[in-house]
Amino acid sequence: MPSKADVKAWKAQLVAQAEQQILKLTDSDRFKQYLNTLAKFHHYSARNIDLIYAQNPQATQVAGFKQWQTAFNRTVNRGAKAIRIAAPIIKKLTPAEQKRLDTTDERAIVGYRYLPVFDVSQTSGEPVLSSKDFVKENLADHQNVTSLYNAFKDYLNQQTDLKVSEVPLATLNGAKGYFQPSTNEIVIGGDEPDNALKLKTLYHEYAHSQLHGLKSAFKDRPRAYQETQAEAVAYVAMQNIGVDTSNYSLGYVATWAKDKAVIHSALSEIQQVSNKVIELSDGLTKQLGLQEAQKEPEHDLKKLSAHDLNKSYRGLQQQVQQTTNSQQKAQFKNQLHEIHEEISNRTQKQLQAFAEQNPGIKQPDPEYDQSLKR
Repeated sequence: MPSKADVKAWKAQLVAQAEQQILKLTDSDRFKQYLNTLAKFHHYSARNIDLIYAQNPQATQVAGFKQWQTAFNRTVNRGAKAIRIAAPIIKKLTPAEQKRLDTTDERAIVGYRYLPVFDVSQTSGEPVLSSKDFVKENLADHQNVTSLYNAFKDYLNQQTDLKVSEVPLATLNGAKGYFQPSTNEIVIGGDEPDNALKLKTLYHEYAHSQLHGLKSAFKDRPRAYQETQAEAVAYVAMQNIGVDTSNYSLGYVATWAKDKAVIHSALSEIQQVSNKVIELSDGLTKQLGLQEAQKEPEHDLKKLSAHDLNKSYRGLQQQVQQTTNSQQKAQFKNQLHEIHEEISNRTQKQLQAFAEQNPGIKQPDPEYDQSLKR
């Protein structure tokens, strides 16, 4: 049994290892790998993102041992090495503790413990389906990328105090767009032929508006620092929807990674804005009908569990009700029909097998059944 000192030293080593990994992010490839982790785990705290990356930079989806079994019908492979993440220890406060902490909250975080989780690559079982797997297919289409760009631009113009406008690329002196803090305006090269680059540019300038506007606490960051942060947010946002923009190059994105305190501060700022952009984009892709697994019926439905079939069926029913696009509605209805056929076939086979195993059960009278239909 390890002593308290051993446990404390082990925890400190975990955090130190994470910090050392982040300190190594001084070239674009390493930083891009970190941003990939950030895009995959944007709901985790910055501390846990660091811990996950330090222990397994290739991790794509983590869950606890029992959660893999109960929620995903998968089992952790024998000999798999756990990834440790920090979880808060929450305690119910006594009146005396509330007074000492000057709070009226009934509960408070009194410490942290490190819990074991495992990446999906360390497990075996049923496939893990995610709508993100299909968003990439949808957004690879010219029209869908343009739709998301327009929806995001309209949202910023109508729901925020930002003004987004477009001008010819020829007037931007080689840039793809810019953010003007004095007027709180984002300007985008409207005739950019690469739709993914155009959307990434809008994400980039939006990040500037959130991190480096006149009222931002970070407005006085050096130029290289600001560009690094904005490009990082844009990259994470594009990765989230399944569009790889690595060909646009992160350039000098990690050249500032020299001081440990600056690194953690900068990455924390990146995470905050990335979370915001991801949430906005996810909401817009759902409204546009791009979040639903549109390609799912083309997969082998026979390999899907009953739970996943029913989940897909309910999701498609909702899409049919919500979409106003007649072409999409027809597509969703066709997919509903395919899934319904698979569910029906499985049910018939189960009933037939049950009847064969229980010959004493009286079968329906065909003539009586026909009389009911008449």
